[in-house]
Amino acid sequence: MILQKEIEHFLEEDLREDDVSCTLVKNQSVSAVIFVKEDCVVSGLEIASAILDYMKIGYVLKKNPGENAKAGDVLYELTGDSVSVLRAERLVLNFLSHLSGIATNTAGYVKIVKDAAGNSAPKIAATRKTTPGIRKFEKKAVLDGGGDPHRQNLSDMVMIKDNHIEIMGLENAFLEAKRQTSFSKKIEIEADTKEQATKAAEIGADIILLDNMTPDQIRETIGLLTGKNLRNRVLIEASGGIRKENLKDYATTGIDVISLSAVTNDADWIDVGLDIVKTD
Repeated sequence: MILQKEIEHFLEEDLREDDVSCTLVKNQSVSAVIFVKEDCVVSGLEIASAILDYMKIGYVLKKNPGENAKAGDVLYELTGDSVSVLRAERLVLNFLSHLSGIATNTAGYVKIVKDAAGNSAPKIAATRKTTPGIRKFEKKAVLDGGGDPHRQNLSDMVMIKDNHIEIMGLENAFLEAKRQTSFSKKIEIEADTKEQATKAAEIGADIILLDNMTPDQIRETIGLLTGKNLRNRVLIEASGGIRKENLKDYATTGIDVISLSAVTNDADWIDVGLDIVKTD
């Protein structure tokens, strides 16, 4: 869901009373196209369309979220008054460029793990290291790229991390989480060692996050869990120190999920343009 107040907040940053750059042209009906200048996976269409609707700009959508686009492909055919089109241009292009970049980047990670591990490939998931204010759009872009959005916020799941364990101890933190949490929510425990991972599985964690482990350490940990008949009771997530360069090694360890901030934070913006093609 995209709220009107969100769109107005985004527009407020750009629009002011003394906007001469858009009003210096005679207001008239125009036709325009929005197009990509490089190959990409398309994302950001929902927020772009909501902005166009708000500005009363008519459009025909030519692509769907998550669809591949080639350089030169048109995303939108627009009709509207010239001032509105000029005012909406940069905001719409910024979202399409940024979010399509995340979707394209995510798709690259997904392809690497699938090429390495086939049907047993782990999911590629985002983290909460997102741009403040537009997390839900960035998470949707990850989804459009074939990844998993992971948690949208702290309330989606209980995650017991190293600082919780340092303060309370692993088991005490888990028991307190169980006491305060509905049966409907999963509890994840971060583990730095195979011993912590084993303990987390034994006490009933739903998910175990293997933090900053090497591929060999992960294989050893999974082997230990398997030997104790614990592996099938938990989902195994890995995070920390994982990059495109070593992604194949992690993809074949037997984990279920790889989470990394690089899918959002290392994404290049896609070059997207808007051209007026006809004036009345």
